[in-house]
Amino acid sequence: MNHPSRRTVMSAALGITAATALPASLASASAAAAVTVNASTSLATVPATLVGANTAIYDGLLTSTTTAGLLHAAGVKYLRYPGGSHSDVYHWQTHTAENGAYIDPNADFDNLMTMADSAQAKPIITVNYGSGTAQEAAAWVEYANVTKGHGITYWEIGNEVFGNGHYGSSYNWEYDTHTDKSPAAYANACVDYIAAMKAVDPSIKVGVVLTTPTFAPDGIVGSGDSGDWNDVVLAIVNTKADFVVIHWYPYTSSTTEAEMLTKPRSGADIVTKVRADLDKWGVASAEIFFTELNGGPPRDTQPQALWAADAYLTLAEAGVKNVTWWNVHNGSGGTSTDSTGATDYDDEGLISYGSSGEPAAQTPFRSYYGIQMLSRVCAAGDTLVQAPSSRSTLSAHAVKRQNGGLDLLLINKDSANACTVSLSYSGYSPKSSTQTDTYGLTSSAITHATSGSASTQTVPPYGLLAVHLTAS
Repeated sequence: MNHPSRRTVMSAALGITAATALPASLASASAAAAVTVNASTSLATVPATLVGANTAIYDGLLTSTTTAGLLHAAGVKYLRYPGGSHSDVYHWQTHTAENGAYIDPNADFDNLMTMADSAQAKPIITVNYGSGTAQEAAAWVEYANVTKGHGITYWEIGNEVFGNGHYGSSYNWEYDTHTDKSPAAYANACVDYIAAMKAVDPSIKVGVVLTTPTFAPDGIVGSGDSGDWNDVVLAIVNTKADFVVIHWYPYTSSTTEAEMLTKPRSGADIVTKVRADLDKWGVASAEIFFTELNGGPPRDTQPQALWAADAYLTLAEAGVKNVTWWNVHNGSGGTSTDSTGATDYDDEGLISYGSSGEPAAQTPFRSYYGIQMLSRVCAAGDTLVQAPSSRSTLSAHAVKRQNGGLDLLLINKDSANACTVSLSYSGYSPKSSTQTDTYGLTSSAITHATSGSASTQTVPPYGLLAVHLTAS
């Protein structure tokens, strides 16, 4: 969906600037919460595809070895390319773009694959629907998987195609050269794309674009259409699609910091509505990918670290197979101050691009550490289990590890108070001693320690606390 502040970085600004120091902890008291972990339940299995981040052909730092190292250290396993709306203007064979879009000369597909291999990550490729053809897409599959042997599994057809103007001038941000911009035209084209692409490599999985339930233009029936976007697309493409694509930016220009931190809970509701659409058209087996999301405001300070970790795990618990952050590098949209006094750069990236006023290029923003914390509590094949919290400002997620351990992630959304958490268990008997990983307001990195116990932990204000338990 279109959203207020997604930007494109048009050139590298590599001047080194000083980062504003994070404020000291605002803790003045301690709140209390109770979390009951039910290790006998199974909400979902952690998929190998879960943790992703968007990359872009306009990113002058995309192919840097530093970028690859940072992504690997963060636990990012999937990299979406060539980047949002640029996907619908990009011609991969010539590394050129229509509509005057900027492209960094070094950010072509071959260089992307070199970086991805270094980061030990795999691509999700968005083929050009807006100005491309099924033959161009099939040629990309052939080059990537037959000629080069990359074995890329996941391919999307177009980016936010519902924003092509079919629903009026309020929904007209996506480049689309087709005369017929209806959902039926897109869906019929998808059938052709899928056939051509799978004729080259039958093992690939191809995804189609849906609108996000409760976000316009979801529910709007355009002139001449038999239903809204999702109904028309799913009726035509049906079981030919292997996964469906959702984008989620759950904020407006008036969203407050406190409101933003409640939004991850609504992600599960969106998944329920998507599943209802899939069930309606007999395609319940299709996987759900959230290939773009971001929170805010603020976009770069500690609340984003909390939001990122909470959103990824909430969506995983709901059975989503992939969650892909917008963006690796993005660029500053101006500065402001969050509730703790920290400077926000309105940059939706995980890592600073070094734009004017930002920290030095390749400095991780705090959202980076929120995503990195995921790798401390879960891995592919682990089981997400229930861990309800008694306090609205304390989110809890629990993961039964394949080695018999049990890990918790406690997220304190109170900026002023630490939270003392009483822990109890059903279906698991832990040893008292616990290892922890912490990322709080004043942290410059995630720190590991032996602290707290299996029955009591204290989470710092605006803090993330991973608790690692072993069976007694």
